[in-house]
Amino acid sequence: MWIIEAKYGEKDFYLKLEKEIFSLIDGEKNLFANLANISSWIYHTLPNLNWCGFYLWDKTDQELVLGPFQGKPACIRIKPHRGVCGAAYTQRKTVKVSDVNEFPGHIACDSSTESELVIPLIKNSIVYGVLDLDSPLKRNFTEIDEIQLTSIMNVVSDKIF
Repeated sequence: MWIIEAKYGEKDFYLKLEKEIFSLIDGEKNLFANLANISSWIYHTLPNLNWCGFYLWDKTDQELVLGPFQGKPACIRIKPHRGVCGAAYTQRKTVKVSDVNEFPGHIACDSSTESELVIPLIKNSIVYGVLDLDSPLKRNFTEIDEIQLTSIMNVVSDKIF
């Protein structure tokens, strides 16, 4: 049984979040099970999220495809270079958008989304997909969120891909 305590803002929040995520995936080999639990944990731990989930790269179709997530139904397929997810995938770097209305080509799967943080999942120089976090608040994601979540996802990518 898992007890989720959202203690965002506490001194060791990201250290605890990292340990909790690693304990969720420890010993489990199934990619979708791991991504489902990670998206759930983050969704219930970070404040002011209206969506948290993964898009995974489909080599055959050459696009990102919806994976495990928490929130309202979402866009199923995203072409590279489209929206924040496509930008993070093609640029191979985390993209933080404080106001999605100011991001050229933003894809509005949920009209209530105002800010977004998308982190590429990279292992051995291969981008396997992205973690997409959406918030109904402008400027919801801080530089600390960007740095810490990117660091966590880098280690997660090494463990699950």
